[in-house]
Amino acid sequence: MKKKVVVTGGSGRLGVWVVKELLASGYEVVNADQRRSEEPGVRTVVTDLENLGEVYGVLQGADALVHLAAIPQAYTHANERTFRNNVMTTYNVLEAAAGLGIRKAVIASSESSYGLVFPLKRLEPLYVPIDEAHPQLPEDSYGLSKIVNEQTADMFHRRTGMQVVSFRLGNVIAPDMYANFPGFIHQPAKREVILWSYIDARDAGTACRLALEAEGLGSVALNLANDETSMDIPTRDLLAARYPDVADIRAPLEGYETLLDSSKAKRLLGWQPQHRWRDYVEVQ
Repeated sequence: MKKKVVVTGGSGRLGVWVVKELLASGYEVVNADQRRSEEPGVRTVVTDLENLGEVYGVLQGADALVHLAAIPQAYTHANERTFRNNVMTTYNVLEAAAGLGIRKAVIASSESSYGLVFPLKRLEPLYVPIDEAHPQLPEDSYGLSKIVNEQTADMFHRRTGMQVVSFRLGNVIAPDMYANFPGFIHQPAKREVILWSYIDARDAGTACRLALEAEGLGSVALNLANDETSMDIPTRDLLAARYPDVADIRAPLEGYETLLDSSKAKRLLGWQPQHRWRDYVEVQ
């Protein structure tokens, strides 16, 4: 019998690729979203994730959960709404999963939790590359909601033993978005607050599947980014131009290396990013 995975937000930018990855790997997939999936063979259940009863209903019979549904960035909605939505939906899906005996979950956290992405004042990383031990210092309700969600995951693991992997995602890039890259790959100011990081949605989909298939991870937060930045400028030159005061540089940085360190995900999951922007963009 196929294992059944419920993907919340399976119609979103990342969700569609997580759904494709799971289907290709032989899973039965249910999409819990406000929009129907266009992927053949996927059943969509329109679900209000702030309603715990509806969440219990959609998770009935599931073996695992991938929770991606959320307000995806700061300041697109009222701060209070962003925080309430992101925190309550995560609590509800993990509460229902725990109540139903589901043992594996993946949730979407964010690199914004480090405090660089939506700052009210200019911030700099304490060191680079940023790994999961770097302090999380957000100044917005979105980044704060992601920290709360990671703590919620820790709590459910302590209570039930459920394995929960929280991916601190860099900027998620769907394949059609590579057409935008020529407009910024030589303009470092446009993407400095995400440390010029990105993750191809297909690689993130693979990481979600690997996280569901892994054993013994407990509750763990993992960065997820491509091995290179999204810029056609060497990484040391980016730092010198935009973050000249960062003195603690913990990697050689001899080329275009990322500043969001995903080595922990590689070690724990056996994951490697496969899709580089340079494979899809002609550099002038």
